[in-house]
Amino acid sequence: NEFTQRRARYESYREIDKENVEVSKRVRGEANRYLVRTKKEELLDPHTAPAIFEAVICAYLNCNNHVDYSPALVQICAPFVITMKAEYDVYSCFERLVDILSESSLASNTNKRVAQFLSYFRTLLPDLYNYFEEEELDVGEWASSWLRNLLAKELPTSCVLALWDVYFAQPDFIEFHPFVCLAILQHLKDSLEDLEQSEIRSMLLRLPKMNMLRIVSQAHNIRSEIQTRYGSTVASRLL
Repeated sequence: NEFTQRRARYESYREIDKENVEVSKRVRGEANRYLVRTKKEELLDPHTAPAIFEAVICAYLNCNNHVDYSPALVQICAPFVITMKAEYDVYSCFERLVDILSESSLASNTNKRVAQFLSYFRTLLPDLYNYFEEEELDVGEWASSWLRNLLAKELPTSCVLALWDVYFAQPDFIEFHPFVCLAILQHLKDSLEDLEQSEIRSMLLRLPKMNMLRIVSQAHNIRSEIQTRYGSTVASRLL
């Protein structure tokens, strides 16, 4: 039953070594930067949250020696620190999501995914794509992060929470995610075309607050449009 499962998660997490001299300081530093950036949202206690980030991420890295530390792990962990009361539940959810993202990266090379994503970007939004090229924007920089980290680094925290709430209610959110990225570009098209290179880069790496339910609805429309153009297997090809 649920109580037994929670007890098992608690016992399992308690036994994990949560000390990692090599990355502890880096995790705490990135967590503190995240807290400063999201201070106005008042979603986390700045006195207790850094220790939770440190314990959870270090525990995961100690159990997964093949995974290298990345600052993105803090952003990926944040929604669970915000929404879960028990640290072992934070760890359980964080572990599962990072495993899913890692498996996805292994199953399909990131560069290949980015190239396919940009192909659809060029087809769906040719004016914006050409404008990015005119401004000599490094599309690989933002596109790879968008696809790899589920927009955890770029979206405001409240938007990440709303988007992931939708994602975790469906079995194919990894396959659906690129269409959300396309919907965001479509939504921001007019604003982006009024900016210069450095301003575009800043917006893409720190996206404004958006109505994520509308973005998700538009993403469904985009997926249907692409399936009509390219066939029903497009989702698997995109990833």
